Amino acid sequence: MRWGAGAALMLAAATVGTLVGPAGIGAADVARTLLAHLPLLDAGTPADPLADGIVWDLRLPRVVLAGLVGAMLAAAGGAYQGGFRNPLADPYLLGIAAGAGFGATLALAYGPPDSGASLLLPLAAFAGGSVSVGLAWGLGRSAGPAGGSVALILAGITVASFFTALQALVLQLHSDEIRAVYSWILGQLSGATWRQVAMVLPYVAFSGALLLLHAWRLDVLRLGDEEAAALGVDVGRTRAAVVVAATVGTSAAVAVSGLIGFVGIVVPHAIRLALGASYRTILPLSIVGGAVFLILADVLARSVFAPTELPIGVVTAMFGAPFFALVLRSTARSVQ
Repeated sequence: MRWGAGAALMLAAATVGTLVGPAGIGAADVARTLLAHLPLLDAGTPADPLADGIVWDLRLPRVVLAGLVGAMLAAAGGAYQGGFRNPLADPYLLGIAAGAGFGATLALAYGPPDSGASLLLPLAAFAGGSVSVGLAWGLGRSAGPAGGSVALILAGITVASFFTALQALVLQLHSDEIRAVYSWILGQLSGATWRQVAMVLPYVAFSGALLLLHAWRLDVLRLGDEEAAALGVDVGRTRAAVVVAATVGTSAAVAVSGLIGFVGIVVPHAIRLALGASYRTILPLSIVGGAVFLILADVLARSVFAPTELPIGVVTAMFGAPFFALVLRSTARSVQ
């Protein structure tokens, strides 16, 4: 039942994302365009070449990329929360997005001219994200057990501030990149292409599959490290695999979409509140829910003030910041 509902929501969000736009293209033209591009199906050519270009080359890759990025950020958020046993952990608050952003900025500023369209960008973003998650985890643990969730979040904010400052320094030295990087920092999917989809898809597929395979281990980790080890789970290896997989996917997503916050907080917590705390439920449904959430957020970003577009990071922050405040308040009450 829940999987059917998830599939229906995904299809509905993709349909809305493909139909909504400043150009008035009807559902019939969209359907003809999609049928014309389906492989192994000789459906002829679309009736309107202009509609075909808008739907296939502009709207559809944007919807697919938003779905991939949203799915990855939400799954990574849920995985970090399970791996660190911290309900406030997500790629943005742990500083991972900022570290990945700094790595991508280095690639854009110092890499070859086509680095934004090559494998260098996600690799540089992964390197920055890996360093940042290591720093945040180490700094949070240095506060000792008494620090708990608050120490990890404060460590993430500290690391994010550090990498943001380094990023500002690089941009100051390379002022010709400021416009491109600034719009990328705020999160933007307006330039989505099928090439970007092809670039990020392997990272998301690998990370998502690895996280799903470790979902049952995350359920065991909820009992505590000692209890999980007694039940036969290699705690260190499990945590490392989850963190690496989530960081790989997050870094690739950041490389193509910029810094989009709060997806990893909003979606997994909404699923946890509605359906329980099992990661065998949270992770797969976070993939679906994250895709739906970001596709619809992108629709709002490009339609509320049309023809002017809002950065998608602004839209997610408008929903995510109040939700995070509620999560923080409930977490604080639970530890009192």
